[in-house]
Amino acid sequence: MIVFTSDHGYHTGEHGLWQKQSLFEESARVPLLIVAPGVTPKGAVARTPVAHVDLFPTLAELAGVTPPTNLQGQSLVPILKNPAATGRGWALTQVVRGGGFNRMGASPAAGDGGARFFGYSLRTARWRYTEWDEGRQGRELYDHDADPKELTNIATLQAHAKTVADLSAQLRAAVKTTFPPDGKTPAIQPGLWAPLLTAP
Repeated sequence: MIVFTSDHGYHTGEHGLWQKQSLFEESARVPLLIVAPGVTPKGAVARTPVAHVDLFPTLAELAGVTPPTNLQGQSLVPILKNPAATGRGWALTQVVRGGGFNRMGASPAAGDGGARFFGYSLRTARWRYTEWDEGRQGRELYDHDADPKELTNIATLQAHAKTVADLSAQLRAAVKTTFPPDGKTPAIQPGLWAPLLTAP
C-alpha cells in the first residue's frame, strides 16, 4: 500500500493572505493519493471530499486490522474500489481565532482579553460553508461549480437561504461528533501543547 499526502498549504497571496490558518480551499485542501494493490483501479480519481481523519480506518481495513470503535473517520476502501462512491460526502476543517495563547499554550497573552472562538468549514462536492463562532462572527458560502476560487461569499443572498440552513445543520452535526460525550473542549495540558520547537 502507498499513501502520499502532506500538511495543508500556505496561502501565497490568495484572498490577501500569506499563511495557512484559514478556511479557504487553498489552505484547507491537501493532496491524497492511495494505491492499494488489488483494490484501486489503475489511474482512478475520486472526487468526493475526504479527510486525513479517514486514513487510520482506511489503512486498518486494508491491512485486515480491527480498528478501535471510537474513531471519527470513515474507511475509504469503498471509494478506493469505486471512485464514483461518495462515502460521507464532506470534509470538516477547523481553525481558532483570538485567545492570545503564548507559544506554550499556557496562558492568554495581553491584547485580546483572552477571547477565543472557532471557525468550522464544511466542504462538500459543490459547496464550502463556513461559520465563525457558530455564525455570530460571520458565515461564508462558496459555490465551487461557479466560483472555484471562493471569491464571492453568497451566504447572505436570499436565493441561498435554504442551502445555508441545510449546510449549517449538517456542519453543526459534524462538529458535534468531534467533541467528547460531555460536549466540552478538553483542557490544554500544560507543557504538552504547543511545544516550543526552537528550544527543545
